[in-house]
Amino acid sequence: MTETSAWPPAPIKTDRLVLRESEAGDREAFVELFSSPEVGTYIGGSKSRDEVDRTTPPIPGHRHGVFVVALDGAMIGMVSFDVLDGQRTLGYLFLPSAWGKGFAYEACAAALDWYAAAHPDEPLVSMTQTANTASMRLLAKLGFTEGERYQAYGAEQCHWRQ
Repeated sequence: MTETSAWPPAPIKTDRLVLRESEAGDREAFVELFSSPEVGTYIGGSKSRDEVDRTTPPIPGHRHGVFVVALDGAMIGMVSFDVLDGQRTLGYLFLPSAWGKGFAYEACAAALDWYAAAHPDEPLVSMTQTANTASMRLLAKLGFTEGERYQAYGAEQCHWRQ
């Protein structure tokens, strides 16, 4: 992802969370995240724990645009800004143990504040499966507007715009 903003930014602190760059100590949480069948439900499935462990680098997610979301120092998820098909895109994944506690909203809202300051006037999009009602609600709460629906990856998807 070609960027003009400095990376990594200083850690972003919210009431409960810290958004920071990835560290070697986050590796086990990344393996758990990407091998979780629950997490994989709406992103095309998960891979086996052995496969994820074998292919995960020593410092996973260590690239421009990826924030690790930490609670009490431990990774519980990630928020990312990527460029897909020429559009800046918000993505997020959280461990199932972090679901339903408001962490995704808190982390994404903080990351979006950073994005707005680092990339003023640059539009942002996100995509999710329409079956992922929690993600659909989150994007609406974050101020995204529901756009076109389409079929991809064997399921109905929804394109959202900020």
